[in-house]
Amino acid sequence: MVLRLAGIFFLIFLLNSTGLYAQAPGLNLDVESFLQPGGFSQSITLLLSLASISLIPFFLVSTTCFLRIIIVLSILRMSLATQQSPPNSVMVSLAMFLTIFVMTPTWNDINETAVGPYRSGNLTQMEAINSGADIFKKFMLKFTREKDLILFLEFSKVPYTQNIEEVPIYIVIPAFIISELKTAFQIGFLMFIPFLVIDLIISNILLSLGMFMLSPAMISLPFKILLFVLTDGWNLIVKGLLLSMQ
Repeated sequence: MVLRLAGIFFLIFLLNSTGLYAQAPGLNLDVESFLQPGGFSQSITLLLSLASISLIPFFLVSTTCFLRIIIVLSILRMSLATQQSPPNSVMVSLAMFLTIFVMTPTWNDINETAVGPYRSGNLTQMEAINSGADIFKKFMLKFTREKDLILFLEFSKVPYTQNIEEVPIYIVIPAFIISELKTAFQIGFLMFIPFLVIDLIISNILLSLGMFMLSPAMISLPFKILLFVLTDGWNLIVKGLLLSMQ
């Protein structure tokens, strides 16, 4: 963000000093407005807001269940050994819509307690932001392990508090991320076991038949897909993910 702001200021300074902005129709850049106290504050606020837009996708991925879902689906594809099937676009789309399905109640609460009152004028901008952040924090704390939260509390040197809701959100987010990573890998490990058993059985059969030159992965792939289809694997995986996020 600092580099981006520095680049914007450098571009404005360069255009102003060379007079190029005067030659471009419809382009009006007034550097003197940055030197005025009110104009400087408003300009900086606008630049910071524009620079923060690029952080919104990272914030949504890090504070929702998208992280768990996409990792589980990626491990599932690796366990099936189907290379790029389903493709990445399908995996991301499924993870995104599952995230919307799970996060809709939380977003509705934010709309009722923060966005709605802010639009009606009952809350200030800062109060609305704090109210929405508290709802997101409650959601993250629900799936954050105490051990992970204590880890970041110790290194942040935040004053001790018995009320977990008073923990700053910048501590909750990384604790939530590593908790979600651990949960996703645990689910992925359980998914790997049946497909690993199929690989071992096929390898032993080929070894006993003396077919050393035949790839076990090529033979086991149809059996993996058959097992996954017969057990209605997609339904089971999605059901397990939804149950883990109740």
